[in-house]
Amino acid sequence: MSADNKKPARLPPRWFIRSAWAIHRGLYRFSGGRFGLRRAKGNRWGMMHLTTIGRRSGQERGVILGYFDDGPNVVTMAMNGWGEGEPAWWLNLQAQPEVNVHLPDGRRKVRARAAEGEERSRLWDRWREIDTDLDDYAARRSGETAVVILEPSA
Repeated sequence: MSADNKKPARLPPRWFIRSAWAIHRGLYRFSGGRFGLRRAKGNRWGMMHLTTIGRRSGQERGVILGYFDDGPNVVTMAMNGWGEGEPAWWLNLQAQPEVNVHLPDGRRKVRARAAEGEERSRLWDRWREIDTDLDDYAARRSGETAVVILEPSA
């Protein structure tokens, strides 16, 4: 089958995606963080737990996200399950970029920023190696999906 005849990438229904997120967060919380994370390896993304501070509430908010390592940095995407709008965790990070991330090998303090220009292109291409349907998924959104870099902080 040629690239022009390729079937569009299929996503599960939104209710299923949201339910899966809730179950995953519950498993992580219930196990005290022992289950629900995995290390990124080769062409497989990992799972991390990011804790932000709510921009309006001031309360801690946790989310589990896919990531890959880029040297000392951790890279994720503000994709909101490929639905419209920015995910709340990304809006919170823009308001307060100094946060904690829990990876399979421990916790880190990080500072978040959006990748831009050549750096964004390079990291997007790296995600495309991990997920070959990336461009199809991104095309479902009306705006550009932010590539988020979490850099180690003091």
